[in-house]
Amino acid sequence: MTISRIGEPVNPAERLAREEYERSEKRRQELVEQCSDANPPGVRIRTWERIHALRMPADPEHAILDVIAVSTRLTLEEVREEQRTRATRGARQT
Repeated sequence: MTISRIGEPVNPAERLAREEYERSEKRRQELVEQCSDANPPGVRIRTWERIHALRMPADPEHAILDVIAVSTRLTLEEVREEQRTRATRGARQT
């Protein structure tokens, strides 16, 4: 095996394995961040949005809100409160 000057494997299979490991580790960290009690609801929801490449809908009755609540370990009311906060923030900016 050849090592590059920065210590990375040059072998394509090893490089791909390393990249896959890094992607997997990043996803694991994001999942931890998404439901960590140390993070406020806004951070957890933004992490959920980033992981799923989706925006939380503005409709307070949208079915996905239950999924967001479970995934982030928040209550449905906390998710709706974040919706209201975003709506208020958006209204002030226009």
